[in-house]
Amino acid sequence: MSHHSDRNKKRSPLKDQPLRLSGQSLDEELKRLLEDQGYPYAAAVVFSWVLAGLEVWKFYTTASPQPGAYIIVAMIATLLCIYQVLRVRQKARALVLGRDGERAVGQYLERLREQDFQVFHDVMGERFNIDHVLIGEKGVFAIETKTFSKPATGKSSIRFLNGELQVNGRRIDRNPIEQSCAAASWLSDILRESTGRSVKVHPVILFPGWWVERLPPEQNKRIWVLEPKALPKFLENAKTQLSSEDAKLLTYHLSRYIRQTYTSF
Repeated sequence: MSHHSDRNKKRSPLKDQPLRLSGQSLDEELKRLLEDQGYPYAAAVVFSWVLAGLEVWKFYTTASPQPGAYIIVAMIATLLCIYQVLRVRQKARALVLGRDGERAVGQYLERLREQDFQVFHDVMGERFNIDHVLIGEKGVFAIETKTFSKPATGKSSIRFLNGELQVNGRRIDRNPIEQSCAAASWLSDILRESTGRSVKVHPVILFPGWWVERLPPEQNKRIWVLEPKALPKFLENAKTQLSSEDAKLLTYHLSRYIRQTYTSF
């Protein structure tokens, strides 16, 4: 019996987990949002109207129906569902915008493979992720994509003012410079623990579709804040940081880390 059950067991033919895709974390978050806060409310509305419909059917076929109470319950459930859908819709739109921005930037970064960069997407940390990582002889770069809707008309700009980034004069919540520098520091620690070598990771923030004012020189040494199309020129002008062998070593260790920590939602 046990021999028969062993023969029926299945295992994946893949020896290694796949690398992650651009925007995969936001895709997973969007799916969780719909499953936790969207679908249950829709199901409750459908169920309540089914009950109300049954009572209405009884009204025409039996002697003692009570459709009024069920219809009231169904109407209340519908109003609650509409309220919840509007809330979820706003969150979902933000997630979709962010996901599409990460995908667009990820596809653009793939072109850098022609310049001997290795490109990774959606590198997972503990309760956060790095959208993209580049590894090449010019160094290691931790890239965050920030996708914001633009006004229909007028100038759209990203500025560095009073020590923080502003989008059309509005302060960005959760200082992205500090956030990106912390993520780069975390990646540096991961690579150092894995390789035994000290690795400098340069943080980069990309704002697709926006006009980005150049940072002051002292800030530009710490972090790059760019529109994606400006990145290749910055990389071209950067000093060589790694040998070809070191770049390959870091690529191998980061790839192994991603595969070991891969989670499929």
